[in-house]
Amino acid sequence: MRGIQIQQYVSGPLDLTVSTLPQPTPNPDQYTIAIHATATNFFDLLQIRGKYQHQPPLPWVAGSEFSGVVTATPSANAGKGIKYNLGDKVFGAAQGGYATHVCAKEAQLKPVPKGWGFFEAAGLFVTMPTSYAGLVTRCNLQAGDWVLVHAAAGGVGLAAVQIAKALGATVVATAGTAHKRAVAKRFGADYTVDYGAEDWPLQVKKLTPKGRGVDIVYDPVGLVDKSTKCIAWNGRLLVVGFTGGPIEKVATNKMLLKNISVVGLHWGAYSINEPAMIDQVWDELFKLFEARKVVGTNYTDKEYVGLEDVPEALRALGSRDTWGKVVVKVPQEGASKL
Repeated sequence: MRGIQIQQYVSGPLDLTVSTLPQPTPNPDQYTIAIHATATNFFDLLQIRGKYQHQPPLPWVAGSEFSGVVTATPSANAGKGIKYNLGDKVFGAAQGGYATHVCAKEAQLKPVPKGWGFFEAAGLFVTMPTSYAGLVTRCNLQAGDWVLVHAAAGGVGLAAVQIAKALGATVVATAGTAHKRAVAKRFGADYTVDYGAEDWPLQVKKLTPKGRGVDIVYDPVGLVDKSTKCIAWNGRLLVVGFTGGPIEKVATNKMLLKNISVVGLHWGAYSINEPAMIDQVWDELFKLFEARKVVGTNYTDKEYVGLEDVPEALRALGSRDTWGKVVVKVPQEGASKL
């Protein structure tokens, strides 16, 4: 196969190279997938530098999210029930996504939704359940709620915008450029606000009925403290991440005075702590996918084709030049174009 192998940590994505590697050998409980599209993530940028909390022993193949076709099924399940058969189209996440082939366990895979292509499905596995579980499981989103989504043109942000709209909420989206705010509007946001403006909390509050504030704040950036200025009584403030940099310290008296809840979401830990919730979240998401109420959030301002384009795609992601999910098409020999 061909892939981007990390033999030593690099200073940045442009140092990555594609090489010919042995075909991956699946464990008895793993499928082998021929990758047709691979998605980039911020944690990939950390991992290639040796700065992520999960670092495989060197050497290893970079990347995680992908979509493709099953080419081999688990040997441990021979003659028993398996979920996916040869030729099935799947998406998922497993170490080694920046390659032509990858091995993954059944729990790391989902079927490509009906009517979807590989390109659109490649970036679903991380962002979509994060946003659904955050809004619905943790914040109990209800039709009629007002939802503020920060960094709304990012991968999780655009997922949150769509999910909130599909479930009957009014969405206020923040983003730092006019182009990104236009993207958020295109994916369903009712209103947009520049969170670079000093008075953005006041702008948000003025949009809500009688200036009462929003019911839910979806925050992957680190804007909890300022968001308390525009959240309603009984509001729910969801902490998803800290892409803005330092981890905030917030005065807890603000939670008391406005009767608000601040909750976190660690979707990756549900498999250990609350595994039953995973299927529930995906079941609801697939209903939205198949009804086309929620679609892929793929960046389309520029096309990336072939593993050789992964370094530039990662560079663009890291420099905040992109929106949504940056997905690279991975042509397979003899396969039709995506």
